[in-house]
Amino acid sequence: MTTMYNNPAAPAAAGLGSGTLAMTGAGDLFWVALAAFALLALGLAIKRIVPVRGEKS
Repeated sequence: MTTMYNNPAAPAAAGLGSGTLAMTGAGDLFWVALAAFALLALGLAIKRIVPVRGEKS
């Protein structure tokens, strides 16, 4: 059981993967796409919250 928590391979791989992704040009495209998705989700959430004015008869 101690070998599971003392294995540095998984945290090292996660750290290296995120660090190298930020340093490459492909990482920029990833972050731009992620930001666009977050802004789209935020806009849809606000649209869902704001009440819609009904038609007057």
